[in-house]
Amino acid sequence: MAGILIAGFVAYKQLPVSALPQVEYPTIQVLTFYPGASPDVISSGVTAPLERQFGQVPGLHQMTSTSSSGASLVTLQFDLDLNIDVAEQDVQAGINAAETYLPANLPNPPVYSKTNPADTPILTLALTSTSLPLSKLEDLADTVLSQKISQLPGIGLVSISGGQKPAVRVQANPTALASYGLSLEDLRTALGNANVDQAKGNIDSSQQAFTIAANDQLITAAVYRPIVVAYRNGAPVRISDVANVIDGAENVRLAG
Repeated sequence: MAGILIAGFVAYKQLPVSALPQVEYPTIQVLTFYPGASPDVISSGVTAPLERQFGQVPGLHQMTSTSSSGASLVTLQFDLDLNIDVAEQDVQAGINAAETYLPANLPNPPVYSKTNPADTPILTLALTSTSLPLSKLEDLADTVLSQKISQLPGIGLVSISGGQKPAVRVQANPTALASYGLSLEDLRTALGNANVDQAKGNIDSSQQAFTIAANDQLITAAVYRPIVVAYRNGAPVRISDVANVIDGAENVRLAG
C-alpha cells in the first residue's frame, strides 16, 4: 500500500496541467464586404439583418459582431456538443433568409468559414515583387496561391492581409457636375447601367442557334471615361467631363 501511495504521489506531480485546454469550439465567422459604406450603414444595413436571422439558429451559444468601414464580421459560437457541420447548414440557411433584407448592390454575398478562436496562424507567407504592382500581387495571392493552399489536408482557413485589391476609382468633380445640372446619383446610375453582366439571350436561325456570350463588365479606367452620363444641348456629357477616372486600388489606405 505504501508503494502504491508513493507511486500515485509521484505520478500526480507529473500530470500536465493546462490553464487553457485544447477545446475545439464550434465557431463560424460570416464576413460581408460593402465597399464605400460607413460603419453606421454596415451596422444597420448588413450586420443587423444577419444577426436577426442567426439569432434563430438552434444551439447558438454566443454571437458577436464588428461593423467597420466597408466590412461586417459576425462571429457565431455554438454549444460544444453541436456538430459543426449541422451548424454550418443552419448558418447558410440564415444567410439565404437574410438576402432579402441586405443591400441589393452588394458586390458579393456574405461568406462564412469554420474557425477556432483559440487557434493561432501556424504559418505566415510574405510575398514580394520588384516587377509587379501590389494590386497585381494581391490578385495572384487571392486567385492562385490561397486556392492551392486551401486544398491541402488539415488547412482550416487561409487569410490574406496587407495587399491592395485592384479597382477603378472614379473621382467626381462636384463643380463640373453642378455646371451640367447633374448629381452624384446621376453619375452612380450611369456607372451601374454601363457595368452590368446579365444574360443577353440567344440568336436562333433555321439551322443553328447561338448563345450571346457578351460581358458588359468594365475592368479598366480607359473604357469608363467615354461613358455618357447625360445629354445637354444635344451634346453628350461623358464621365471624363465630370470626373477623373484612374486605375488604382479598392482601398488606397491599406498596403503592406
